[in-house]
Amino acid sequence: MSGFVGVLVSDQWLQSQFTQVELRGLKSKFLSTKRETGHVMVGDLPPLMGKLKGLNQVVTEQEIADILAESYPDTTHELDFEAFLRVYLDLQEKAATKLGGAKNSSSFLKATTTTLLHTINESEKESYVVHINNYLGEDPFLKKYLPLDPTTNELFNLITDGVLLCKLINVAVPGTIDERAINTKEVLNPWERNENHTLCLNSAKAIGCTVVNIGTQDLVEARPHLVLGLISQIIKIQLLADLNLKKTPQLMELVDDSKDVEELMSLAPEKMLLKWMNFHLKKAGYKKPITNFSSDLKDGEAYAYLLNALAPEHSSSATLEIKDPGERAKRVIEQAEKLDCKRFLNPKDIVEGSPNLNLAFVAQIFQHRNGLSADNENLTLSQMMPDDIQDSREERAFRLWINSLGIVTYVNNLFEDVRNGWVLLEVLDKVSPGSVNWKQATKPPIKMPFRKVENCNQVIEVGKQLNFSLVNVAGNDIVQGNKKLIVAYLWQLMRFNILQLLKNLRFHSQGKEISDSDILNWANNKVKDSGRSSQIESFKDKNLSSGIFFLQLLSAVQPRVVSWKLVTKGETDEEKKMNATYIISVARKLGCSVFLLPEDIMEVNQKMILTLTASIMYWSLQQPAGSSEQAESVAEASEVSADDAASQNGEDRSSVAESMSNLAVDDAASDITIGE
Repeated sequence: MSGFVGVLVSDQWLQSQFTQVELRGLKSKFLSTKRETGHVMVGDLPPLMGKLKGLNQVVTEQEIADILAESYPDTTHELDFEAFLRVYLDLQEKAATKLGGAKNSSSFLKATTTTLLHTINESEKESYVVHINNYLGEDPFLKKYLPLDPTTNELFNLITDGVLLCKLINVAVPGTIDERAINTKEVLNPWERNENHTLCLNSAKAIGCTVVNIGTQDLVEARPHLVLGLISQIIKIQLLADLNLKKTPQLMELVDDSKDVEELMSLAPEKMLLKWMNFHLKKAGYKKPITNFSSDLKDGEAYAYLLNALAPEHSSSATLEIKDPGERAKRVIEQAEKLDCKRFLNPKDIVEGSPNLNLAFVAQIFQHRNGLSADNENLTLSQMMPDDIQDSREERAFRLWINSLGIVTYVNNLFEDVRNGWVLLEVLDKVSPGSVNWKQATKPPIKMPFRKVENCNQVIEVGKQLNFSLVNVAGNDIVQGNKKLIVAYLWQLMRFNILQLLKNLRFHSQGKEISDSDILNWANNKVKDSGRSSQIESFKDKNLSSGIFFLQLLSAVQPRVVSWKLVTKGETDEEKKMNATYIISVARKLGCSVFLLPEDIMEVNQKMILTLTASIMYWSLQQPAGSSEQAESVAEASEVSADDAASQNGEDRSSVAESMSNLAVDDAASDITIGE
């Protein structure tokens, strides 16, 4: 285990019940209450506990007080942090009982974490290991460790240095991580391991994973339920990558009327997959619609019909005559393998209705034989593409940013999903708590059009209260899907969030408003103070396209993070792209949550350039004095032999741990969802 100990609890079992992000959040709540009154007593808990995840909207404050009275009749009894955690766990257990017992609801569609249940599905683990062996078995660095044995826990041992997860992200979305930024050595020191995990989490967010309740320490410790939850999301993104009209325009065949195209474009990939499956099943004569990847597929009949329709040369109607579901499932898998579908599940997984593995299996069938006609003459690519490439990039950036905030609704198609106003209200409430009047909001599904307009009118009203520039903009513009106005609103919302985060670091700003010029001056001064000569006039400065200024800025805030031997002069387009790709990975490796693409740097996209600079500034201002020097000394110390490192480990660990426990390496730590 590394020196990144985070929040320590003396009872190891108690520590194991929480992620580091959850512990940091709970510790913050505990200390906040203690600062107000000087102590935390049993009587303080009902209003505090009633707002925490797993308890809010499940048990009332009075019910919490009644439960506490059973163990603590004296409401003036003082509690330390560990007692506070035990009370929270006890209350969660009773809340789960009230709901009818905790159920394992881990989902491939949106993996989240829970402190109530930390079980893992062995079949899923084995399937993910086989997937990793198939796709990373020839990787130059990992091939000496692969293949892994699916029946063991070798996966969790290999996860701890962070390399495998970074490589897996690049399998899912090629080019996400500049692999030059990954620390790949036989033995990594704690800082290097932490950098890899930070790079992994920020890159996972950048491809659409939900990682709000996962911290780097959880990956260092390779907590199985969190690791598998993250891996499942990464694999899902890879397998469903073609389930959209841009990649597979033939999906237009799934709708009869051009009016339905808009609805089709707004479907989440897994919903698109279900629609595709039902399309073929209906044509094949299967009567029951498939609504999920679990119970509806248990008997194997739908699979038999689907494969008969898609690959009659490998299938047989005899499969349907098999009475035993297990035998039928076995035959279905054998038929799919003839299409070169990789084995993602076994017959037992079909019979038991594993939603994660069934989704993966159906996605594999789609990839190898989608059965859609190749000639849609009435369809042109321009009909499906956004208005221009710039819109497409900005849609991606805003969509990923929104999903990184940890709001309840997951955004799949930005311009469609915001039109009812609900998502924007969720985002507003997240970045400006208390700004939304939920009593005047209508939650989807919304059948009455005027309710959507009401939601969007409140979006505009709150925006004006936050001093957004919204001249002649009405809620109906959002309802109508005006892309230009939606992008303009979201940019102001993102910028507001960034400036508020910087303002809240009061020991630097003394609570004053932060402006764009403050960010620009900070960046120029930081580079100048490091002894470099580069300066920029604005966030539109064309000299930024080479990438040199940002590399100097990153090096200024953390000298060891940039490897200058990998940096080009940034003169040709190819050199600029290499630098831009490296900048984004280095920034994420440092701990910055950014969603821009290399092209945004090369073309000097003013909005994205500002967000990148502000993210670096936000990370830098959070660092304790001397942390860069600490990192340097630790990195240098790691170059000694393994034997020397082992002998020094005991005396160095405490100082490294102390420094790292104060380090905000991931914005998820300050944006947790244990209490709303």
